[in-house]
Amino acid sequence: MADPRFFANTGPHALGDIARRVGAELANASDETRLVHDIAALDAAGAGHLSFLDNPKYVVAFEATAADACIIHPRYVERAPAGMAVLLSKDPYRSYALASQIFYPHEAHGAPSYDAAGRIDARAHVHPTAKLGAGVTVEPGASVGEDVEIGAGSIIGSNAVIARGCTVGRGCFIGPNVTISHAHIGDRVMLHPGVCIGQDGFGFAMGLPRHDKVPQLGRVIIQDDVEIGSNTTVDRGAGPDTVIGEGTKIDNLCQIAHNVVIGRHCVIVSQTGIAGSARLGDFVVLAAQVGVAGHLTINSGAQLAARSGVTHDVPAGQRYGGAPARPVKEWARELAGVRNLGRRRKPDAPDADE
Repeated sequence: MADPRFFANTGPHALGDIARRVGAELANASDETRLVHDIAALDAAGAGHLSFLDNPKYVVAFEATAADACIIHPRYVERAPAGMAVLLSKDPYRSYALASQIFYPHEAHGAPSYDAAGRIDARAHVHPTAKLGAGVTVEPGASVGEDVEIGAGSIIGSNAVIARGCTVGRGCFIGPNVTISHAHIGDRVMLHPGVCIGQDGFGFAMGLPRHDKVPQLGRVIIQDDVEIGSNTTVDRGAGPDTVIGEGTKIDNLCQIAHNVVIGRHCVIVSQTGIAGSARLGDFVVLAAQVGVAGHLTINSGAQLAARSGVTHDVPAGQRYGGAPARPVKEWARELAGVRNLGRRRKPDAPDADE
C-alpha cells in the first residue's frame, strides 16, 4: 500500500464508478454503491481495498486474499472468495492501471516535488519574455529562458533549465534537473529527473588532421503523451529533427542520437542506444540494452529481445534477438547448436567380459 507521506489518495470511490471508468463490469449489480478506499496487492489487501488478478500463478493468492474487491478475468469468477465484489475485465491489468490512476492521479501525470501546484517560487528565474499559462508551477532553482512558452498546468521541477525559444505543452511534468534546449514538447509529456533534451548531436567530420565539428541545426520534437525516464538523453537533429512519436515510453538511461525518428506508442527499455538517423515505426518494442546501428529502419510492430545488436532493417511485426539480431527462432536454434558443441560425448562403457 502507498505511503501517505508521499502519495495522495483520492478515495473512497464507489465500485460502480470505478467499473465504468476502467472498462469493467460488476459481477453483482448490488455492489454498485460499495466503497473502496485504496488499492493493494493480493497478499497485502484487506478491508476496503481493491486488488487485481492478471497472472494465473497468483490464483492461490486470489483465493486467500482479504481484499473487499478484485478486478479479474471472467474465467476466475467461480474462484472468488465469499463476499468479495468482483469486477470483470478482459484485460485486468489495464483496468487495474486505470483504477490506480483514479486513486492516485498525480502519479500518472506528475506532481510538484517541492510545494503546492500553481505557484512560481521566488527562487526560480523566469525571463520577462517567457509566457506561462494558467496554473503553471515553477519550483526553486528552475530557469525558464527568453521567449519560452509553457502551457497551462505544467510543472517545472527544481533546478530544471528550459532554454531560449523552447515550448512546453499543457499538463506536462518537467522533473528536477531536466535540461531542455532547441525543442518543442507536446501536451501531457513527463520528463523524469536528469533527462537531457536537445543538446548537440555527436557530429564530426573525422580524420586527419583533426575532427571538425558539424553544427547541429535541427530540433527535438516530442509529441503528446510521451514519457521519458531519468538520465535519458535525446540529441537534437543535425538538420532534420529528432522526433519522438505520440505515446512513446522511454525508460531510464537511454540514448537517442541525432536525426532519429521514433514512431507512435513505442516502448524503449533501459540502457538502449539508438544511433543517428535510425527510424522506428509505430508500436516497436526494444528490450533492455538493445543497440541500434544508424541509418536503418525497424518497422512497425517489431520486437527486439534484450541485448540485441541491430545491424540491418527489421521487418514489420517480427521478433528478433541476438547480435547481430535475427529472427527469434533462428537465434534460438543457433544458441542450442552452440550449447551442443560444448557437450562431449561420454565414451562407451567397457563390456563386462573385458
